[in-house]
Amino acid sequence: MALFRNGISRRGFMAGSAGTLALTGAVGAPLRALAQSGPIKTAGIYTVPVEQQWVSRIHQAALVAQERGDIEYAFTENTANTDYPRVMREYAEQGYTLIVGEIFGAEAEAREVAAEYPDVAFLMGSSFKEDPALPNLAVFDNYIQDASYLTGIIAGSMTESANIGMVGGFPIPEVNRLMHAFMAGAHEMNPDIAFQVSFIGSWFDPPKAKETAFAMIEGGADILYAERFGVSDAAKERGILAIGNVIDTQAEYPETVVASAIWHFEPTMDAAIEAVKAGSFTAKDYGIYSFMKHGGCSLAPYGTFEGKIPQAALDLVAERTAAIKDGSFTVTINDDEPTSS
Repeated sequence: MALFRNGISRRGFMAGSAGTLALTGAVGAPLRALAQSGPIKTAGIYTVPVEQQWVSRIHQAALVAQERGDIEYAFTENTANTDYPRVMREYAEQGYTLIVGEIFGAEAEAREVAAEYPDVAFLMGSSFKEDPALPNLAVFDNYIQDASYLTGIIAGSMTESANIGMVGGFPIPEVNRLMHAFMAGAHEMNPDIAFQVSFIGSWFDPPKAKETAFAMIEGGADILYAERFGVSDAAKERGILAIGNVIDTQAEYPETVVASAIWHFEPTMDAAIEAVKAGSFTAKDYGIYSFMKHGGCSLAPYGTFEGKIPQAALDLVAERTAAIKDGSFTVTINDDEPTSS
């Protein structure tokens, strides 16, 4: 059974969570009507800077919704996991009715806070699933394995050493599934490709990611999967290629980043906003809105690499993209920790 950041299993966490909610009286409690007109007072709570890849996509979607007039948006960044419950309470007490964030490192504590504020809708990034006993907390994750798989096809067509380095933050589901999808795509082009896989134990430590990437280059990698900031810098300095993740950095690395899997959080945010306005917000897994068929992910434009990617790879990318969108091809979701091969 997979372990997560706090060292407990999914099954163990959910059992403990249900017990806690039973003590607070939340089990079986109906969700109070959250329907409202006008802009929804919305708060974002983030454990890293809003410039960080993953969080930047949530932040951007919130800004777009605010520009449309759907929400009034405030946010707090660099929130330590130990402070996360306190910040949740502060926003709830200030009358925010939709709180968005990521509780990977504070699962139990965050869910206890959500149980205290049944009139507040919480949309939280989580490694765990929704709990019917906590009807006002919905979960999401960046299920962008579709786009990651497509970038793997491109990487597999361009590696000359058949050796690809992969640098991740933590070996948790939302990272693991993207790495596995990328590896599967690369193997479509060359089943003999070897992968160097390493995790730096941080969501935002560019120097450490860069040093880890340097070691992989020394180990023969000629393409790097840049799940973290810092990896593309190493690739640029050593004159090799990189594959981006979540955001498009091609403009910053025009001779380095060949392709990127982009996460579009707008479908997730818009679905939550609609539910709050309709008074129908409830415990739900919003992860599906990150799938390509829902517009939740895509390949970034190739930019300076237009005309440089082998046609065989482009043809397969086009074929698979169409099949993913029409449902005739499904990218496998594998949340297990990937290893070097």
